[in-house]
Formats: sequence, C-alpha cells, structure tokens
Amino acid sequence: MLKQIEGSHAVAEAVGLCRPQVISAYPITPQTHIVEDLGTMVKAGKIENCEFLLVESEFGALSACIGSSAAGARSYTATASQGMLFMMEAVYNASGMSLPIVMTVGNRAIGAPINIWNDWGDSMSARDAGWIQLFVEDNQQAVDVHIQAFKLAEELCLPVMVCMDGFILTHSYSQVDMPEQGQVDQFLPPFEPRQVLDPAAPLSMGAMVGPEAFTEVRFLAHHKQREALDLIPRHAAEFQSIMGRDSGGLIKEFDCAGAETVIVTMGSVIGTMKEVLAGMREEGHSIGALTIRSFRPFPSEALIEALKDAKRIIVFEKCLAVGMGGIVSMNVRMALQDFPLHVHSVIGGLGGRPITRKNLRRLFEKGLNDQLQETHFHDIDMEIVNRELEREKEQRQSGSIAENILHDVGVVAAAKTI
Repeated sequence: MLKQIEGSHAVAEAVGLCRPQVISAYPITPQTHIVEDLGTMVKAGKIENCEFLLVESEFGALSACIGSSAAGARSYTATASQGMLFMMEAVYNASGMSLPIVMTVGNRAIGAPINIWNDWGDSMSARDAGWIQLFVEDNQQAVDVHIQAFKLAEELCLPVMVCMDGFILTHSYSQVDMPEQGQVDQFLPPFEPRQVLDPAAPLSMGAMVGPEAFTEVRFLAHHKQREALDLIPRHAAEFQSIMGRDSGGLIKEFDCAGAETVIVTMGSVIGTMKEVLAGMREEGHSIGALTIRSFRPFPSEALIEALKDAKRIIVFEKCLAVGMGGIVSMNVRMALQDFPLHVHSVIGGLGGRPITRKNLRRLFEKGLNDQLQETHFHDIDMEIVNRELEREKEQRQSGSIAENILHDVGVVAAAKTI
C-alpha cells in the first residue's frame, strides 16, 4: 500500500510487520520516532504477543535484547550516536554470543563537540564488532531491508544493524510502498532460535573462553559473516519475487559499465549524486556510481567485478579515521589491491554539512582532471583551519578549538576564560 510517510514511522511499521516479540527502547535523536511509534503500536495491540520494554539507558536497551533473544524471542532495538558508544560492551556481547538481534542505527555524528546531525561515525565505531551492517539509500529501502534483516539475522544467528542517515531519512517524508502482513509472513517465517535458554535443558551462554579456543570462535564469527555474502543477494531476490521490487543486495551500480571514473559511496547521498552524474554523462563524461549496501560483511568480490575496468575510483564517505583518513576507502583499496586503480578518498558531509549538487559537480570535475588529493576533505574552509593553527602557534592558552571555530564562522561568540 502506497503511503506518504516519515521514514521513522515507515520503519516502525515495517518492524511491526515482522512480528517482534520484544522491543527494547531508549530514546535518542534521531531514532526516537521509531521506538515511540512501536510503543504506541504495542499498547494499541497492533503488534500481538510483543513486550515493549522502556529501559533506563542505551546499554540497558541492548542488554535487554540480549536476554530476550537468548530466551528465544525475536528482538529489536534502535540507537544512534552516543547511544551506540554507551551500549558498546553489549554490542560486542550480542555478536559474540551469536544472538540474532536487529537494531536500527539512525546515523548521527559522535561528539565532542556535540553534534546531532548526520554522518556515519556511530556505525563505523562498531564496524568490527561482529554485526552485519546494511546501509540504505532511501526510505523504501529502509522498510524493505529491515524485513530482510530479521530473516538474515535468524538464519545466520548473527545480529544485524540497519543503518539509515539520521534526519535525511529518519525525518523526511516520501512515498513508500508498505508491504501487507501476508507478504511479510510469506517471506519471514516464525522465529526458531538455534540456541535458547531452557530450564529443562540447562546450558551456558557467554562462557569464558581462553587462548585454547578463542581463535576458533572468532574464526567462526568471520566465517558466518562471509556466509552472509551469499545469503544477502539470495534473500533480496526472494524478497523481490514476493514484493516486486529490487531493494537489497550487496551493491548497486549506476551506469558503471564501461565508465572510466566511478564514484563509490553508501547511504542517501547517492540520490543527489545520480542527478549530478546524469547531467555529466549527457555532456559526454565517462562516469558512473556504485553504492555499497553491505558494509559488513564487505563485498570485495562484487566490488572487483564492478570496478575492475575503471581507471579512477572516487570514494565519497561521511566518516573519518582520525590520523589515517577515509574508512570506506581503506576497505575499497584492500579489495582492489591486485588492480592498478587509483582510489581517492573524499571525506564529506561530516556533522551534517550540506552536500549540494553544485559542490558535488565541482568535486567530480576535479576528480576527472586528477586534481584530488589522495585524501580530500570536501567543501572544507582551509582559511578557518589555518587561522586556528596560527592561533595555537601564537598563544599558549589559545582556548577551545570548537569555540574558536564557531567564533570564526560567526555562529556564536567565543567564550574565553582568563
């Protein structure tokens, strides 16, 4: 059924259609509308046989899901930003215990300085925690991939994050084709846990493992992630046969075939990029784009097949490994290490900085003319950066960098204590 609906509300409806048995919630912007809606739906009886737990912290939210999943319940939660950091111990525990929890991450920057807007810093902080990470580009895909996430998690007995750009998707209204309950039931069978706490058959979960077995346990976690590389496209094809639309897979190509330059990215920014690239192709430029939908496991073979004939790769990412550079581009370079391809890393959109058609066009033109640095900071004001560097050289007590920058850009008056 077609609906004009906010992204968060659409995700809540999709999760409800998956018949969760436990929803554990602690609100943090920008995922709050999702769990608010789910709480309302549970209270109204629209989600049957489901317990909604309002806990006291993000750590509590995921910890409750660990307990409910271990007891055999289909379990769901959501978080963002600092909430991800607060629950990080539980994030590792959930994957280490092989529990099929599904969690929405409303991607938001991590402070300090505090910032509530979108980038991928929160998901990237957990990129090696053993969770499957699926990034979505629009709200239709957010709906569809959440449904697929439950099936993937439960078939592999691994937790899955569905990562959607905060505000850009969570708070935007768009037309979404919501599946019917019968369609979801056809795709997603009732939950049958591989492991379950049962007083009649006592067992240990989360046991102490020493050096004699820890490597084997971690290898099996890696092996199960690699199995997802086959399951994700298989589930996407099955979903398409029922729903009639492509909404998943490992990667998605946009005019990559034969293109000399390919832009690689994730998430919602591809929508703006497609408009810019279409115009550039009409002008005769050989340029295409590719989005990575599965960041963990990383689809190296699919990327090789899609990019092996390109001459230039530009990775646009909303994340930064401080002191190193782009995170996504590091993974792309590793995948393509046997091919003589030049991979540029472009860091952009940090903390919600606007990504416009105009500045993307300038960026792509620089790339086509080989004018990009290996790590390029998109739309950065180096005059402000250099001013702060000079200030630190001249003044021992130069003050807070964040406050100084805000003063320089004219947003607030700097507060300096003498």
